Amino acid sequence: MSNSASGMAVCDECKLKFLELKAKRSFRFIVFKINEKVQQVVVDRLGEPGETYEDFTACLPADECRYAVFDFDFVTDENCQKSKIFFISWAPDTSRVRSKMLYASSKDRFKRELDGIQVELQATDPSEMSMDIVKSRAL
Repeated sequence: MSNSASGMAVCDECKLKFLELKAKRSFRFIVFKINEKVQQVVVDRLGEPGETYEDFTACLPADECRYAVFDFDFVTDENCQKSKIFFISWAPDTSRVRSKMLYASSKDRFKRELDGIQVELQATDPSEMSMDIVKSRAL
């Protein structure tokens, strides 16, 4: 278990599941949340390999912050199949101020625990992480 700068611990399961996503492609996405009672980042939801980006965005709560990683498959203009791992910081405007501050202060340290992140996105509403934005950031 590692501590982030804000005193937030990172559950080992977070790192293990991320490695499975990265190396074995066992998951399409992973959603993480901060468990404030134990001051720890934990796995909130695992997305099966067959799930879509729409499934992923639908599982993000409308009024609570989350961190997430998404394994995005795409085809380049040269017709090459590629994938990039996105780190998404989800902090909706309707979430509590304390929660937004906690997620913001813990983000960089948590992200460093996940070796292999290629693109970072920050979103406060679904329009800021639309498929068009994801595609443009991947290319």
